[in-house]
Amino acid sequence: MNNKFGFDFSKFKGDLFGGITAGIVALPLALAFGVSTELGATAGLYGAIFISFFAALFGGTNTQISGPTAPMTAVSMLIISGIVATFDGDVEKALPSILTVFILAGLMQVGLGILGLGKYIRYIPYPVVSGFMTAIGVIIIVTQILPSIGYYPKEDLQYVNQFKPFAEEIILGNILKEEAGEGILVLENFKETISKAEGITEADIMKESETLAGSKAKGVIGALKIMPRALQNIDWLELLLALGTIIIIFGFKKITTVIPSTLVALLVMSGVAVGFGLDYRSISEIPSGIPQIKWGIFTDFNLNSVLPYVFTAFTLALLGAIDSLLTSVVADNMTKTKHKPNQELIGQGIGNTIAGFFGGLPGAGATIRTVVNINAGGKTKLSGMIAGVLLLFIMLALAPLASKIPAAVLAGILITVGIGVMDYKGLRAMPYMPKQEVFVMIVVLILSSVWDLVYAVGIGLVIASLMFMKKIGDLTGEQSNVTSLDIEEEGDDETEFPKNLREEVIIKYINGPLFFGSSSDFQQLAKQIPDTANCIIFRMGKVPYMDQSGLYALEDILVDLCSSGKKVLLVNVQKQPRYMMERIDIIPDLISNDELFATFDECLKWVVQNVKDIYQSKA
Repeated sequence: MNNKFGFDFSKFKGDLFGGITAGIVALPLALAFGVSTELGATAGLYGAIFISFFAALFGGTNTQISGPTAPMTAVSMLIISGIVATFDGDVEKALPSILTVFILAGLMQVGLGILGLGKYIRYIPYPVVSGFMTAIGVIIIVTQILPSIGYYPKEDLQYVNQFKPFAEEIILGNILKEEAGEGILVLENFKETISKAEGITEADIMKESETLAGSKAKGVIGALKIMPRALQNIDWLELLLALGTIIIIFGFKKITTVIPSTLVALLVMSGVAVGFGLDYRSISEIPSGIPQIKWGIFTDFNLNSVLPYVFTAFTLALLGAIDSLLTSVVADNMTKTKHKPNQELIGQGIGNTIAGFFGGLPGAGATIRTVVNINAGGKTKLSGMIAGVLLLFIMLALAPLASKIPAAVLAGILITVGIGVMDYKGLRAMPYMPKQEVFVMIVVLILSSVWDLVYAVGIGLVIASLMFMKKIGDLTGEQSNVTSLDIEEEGDDETEFPKNLREEVIIKYINGPLFFGSSSDFQQLAKQIPDTANCIIFRMGKVPYMDQSGLYALEDILVDLCSSGKKVLLVNVQKQPRYMMERIDIIPDLISNDELFATFDECLKWVVQNVKDIYQSKA
């Protein structure tokens, strides 16, 4: 029986098995993604619970399973570390601002869906997506090497102590800023400054030093810089736990895919660590109670800490939209159904918004979990909701046990995720791809890995767009020639053109859109027209669109031609280009309505009646 939410309880058995299986697969990934950020495993679990349930309930893909994903977590890590740094490394103080950005991203996704922009996501160039996904894999693998060998920069006292002078400088700078805000003239009276400085404890300096040490080792560049030191301080137990996890994940897949290898690795390696009483590092404690709304979002809201991340929030929203809709396409292919892209964006946005209120990481449609759901029998939205409920049940019933999971095991899981998320199809195709596309892919890959994911994607889109426009402009230029009319170039309707007027009249075909990518070549048109011509016919039936740049390029040409005493006739001007020309009075100021013709036959009659034979008669 169906209802307005799209449930079909006649398929409940398949949805139950699909939801349970997908939830089990999602559990270790949710914990791992949470641990990879400074918000901890709980944030990953909360994100999986709320996004899975509400994105399924309100979304437009029946079998979609949503939750934290590798790309979304990678961008979230940037946001979290950036905001935490502005709060001097205090995650609790930074949390309201972090969650506000996540909620803002969710609301933006809802807005994208309401505006009907879901269908346009597919126009993002493949090289940009490919380079970005491969960069995500590189980021996850490199940054997870440190926890997989048991090295944590903040806990390396010798390394942390190097940052004490910089920590003292920052602390003193903060004191001076406070005093400036209070109107204290420090240079005239050091007493207040000295008094506050004497109140600084060794613990305060150490805390700031740890924050600096942690931020210095962030990201791919930070991890690579500190790697030599980390390799000298390997915790062999942690390394063995991580390696065991990786081996089981890849090895168990060769035995069977019925049971998720990630779950098997999590249970086996955690069981070994706990069962043998090994001295390992566990993940942060997971609360066992009902998730609570983070009211600090409202009471401790700080606009200044959020504003720098508005664009990043939009990127997070756009990335989630791409991630989800690509998974929706996979689900469509498997189930022979058709998703509703705008409704899917609204559902994802609602899920991310609600998850943000409870402190969860943002997420998107997850391909692997969705495929698992479908293969296990999932048919309707109920399967995704069941997956979320199962994760909630596991958290409530098994939180104390889950808190004992080794951090190295989750690091090992993330390394396999990083290996899996890389776009090997795109990498293998590089020798055969156009050089421009390879360039875009490499630029996005490198900039995303070593600099900034958000700017890298933006730069990639700009480069890809410019290259595309240049290609279209070149193609338009190749198809558009300016020559006197030769018999071989005549159209079917030009056979009756008077031979004695071939020197006086030039016919110009304009093919394709006249836009800023082709306007520079088009502006050379006036220079190419022979001096013998005193009448130029522009045949514009194949110009469907004209932008502002193309409009002004055309205006410049028409002004030059008219000022030199030449007559310009336009044939079959389409609706949009005509509207643009009327808007700036090209029509009727430069080209009168009498010089506009619906067909070439009408134009030909005008030419015969009005153009005089000058050169042929003299010859």
